[in-house]
Amino acid sequence: MLGFGVVHFFGTLLDPMMRPLFRVPGIGGFVMAMGFASGYPVGARMTSQLWEQQLVNREEGERLVAFTTSSDPIFLIGAVSVGFFHDVGLAVILAAAHYGSCMLIGLFMRFHGGKRMTPVSSSDSEGMLIMRALRAMHRARLSDGRSFGEMLRDAVQNSLRMIFVVGGLVVFFCVVLEVLTLSGVMGGLYTAVNLVLQRAHFPPELSQAVVNGLFEVTLGVRTSAEAGAHLSMMSKAAIGAFILSWAGLSVHAQVMSLLSRTDLRYAPFFAARLFHGLLAAALVFLLWNPLQGAREAFAQAVPSLAPGIHHLNGGIPAEAPASYFPLLSALPSLYTASALIFFGLIACMVMMGAIYLGARSLFRKT
Repeated sequence: MLGFGVVHFFGTLLDPMMRPLFRVPGIGGFVMAMGFASGYPVGARMTSQLWEQQLVNREEGERLVAFTTSSDPIFLIGAVSVGFFHDVGLAVILAAAHYGSCMLIGLFMRFHGGKRMTPVSSSDSEGMLIMRALRAMHRARLSDGRSFGEMLRDAVQNSLRMIFVVGGLVVFFCVVLEVLTLSGVMGGLYTAVNLVLQRAHFPPELSQAVVNGLFEVTLGVRTSAEAGAHLSMMSKAAIGAFILSWAGLSVHAQVMSLLSRTDLRYAPFFAARLFHGLLAAALVFLLWNPLQGAREAFAQAVPSLAPGIHHLNGGIPAEAPASYFPLLSALPSLYTASALIFFGLIACMVMMGAIYLGARSLFRKT
C-alpha cells in the first residue's frame, strides 16, 4: 500500500480531520484504520515505516502509536467473547469500551509534545481535495519505483519476519510467567495486585488474571474469563478490557522492537497503554447497562457463533463434528466484520473531514 501510494492517497483525504483532532498528518488516519482492523502491533509497524520515510516526526509518531495499538475485532469477538467468555454479545460492550477509549487516548495525546508538526507541501494545498490526493498517490508511486513483484516479495518477507518475532515473544513471556509462578517469585506481585483490586472494589480472585495480563494478553483474558462462576460478568469483563488495552509486556516488547530503528520513545507508549487500560475498564462499567439491548440484539443477529459453545463446557469428544468448534464456522463472519470495520472507519473519517472543511468555510464567510 505504501509502494502503490494508497496510504498517501488516504493521508491527503484525511489530513483536514486528523491534524485538528489528533495533531498528526492525515496519513495517520490510515494507520488508525489498519491498527483497529488488524490489531497489535500493526499500528507500531506502520508508524515506524512512516517515520523512516519522514512522513511523521518524533512527537507525531509517539502520538500515533499510542492510540493505534489495539486489539483486532477477530481476536476480540472470536477468541475473547466466544472462546473465553462464551458470550458473543459481550463483544459489543468490549468493543465499545476498547475502541472508544482508543479514540479518547488519541484526543488526550494531542497535547503530548511540542507544537511542531510535519508541514504540508505547497503542491498538497492547491486544487480540489480529491485531485491533491491523486497527485500524492502518483508521486509516491514514482518515488518508490519498485515493480509489483518486488513489492510483493518484500511484503511477504517482512510479514514472515514479523510472524516469527511476534510468536517468539508470546512464547517467551508465557514461559517466563510460568517459571516465575512455579518458583514462587510471583507471590509479592499477587499480594500487591490484591491490595489494588480491593481498593477498587474488585473481587480478589481476579488478581491472577491481572498478573497474567501484565505479561501476556491472551493468558490474562482467559484467566479472567475462567475466574469463577460466582463472580459478576461485569467485573470479569472490566478486567478483560483492562488487559486487552494494556496489551501485556509481550506486545510492549513487540512495539519496542519495531520502534528500535526510530527515535520514538517508549515512555509515552507505556503511559498511554496504562491509561488506556484504566479508561477501558471504567467504560465497561459506564456502558454495561446502556448497551444491554445492543448486546442481546448482536447475540441474536449472529447465531453462527453460538453453536457448540455449550459442548465446550462439558469437554470435546475425540471425533467431534465441526459444530463443536464455533470459531471454524464463525471465521467468515469475523473476517467480514474486520473488513467492514476497516472500510467503515475510512468512510467515517472521510465524512468527518468533509464536514470539517464545510464548517471551516462557513466560519470564514462569517
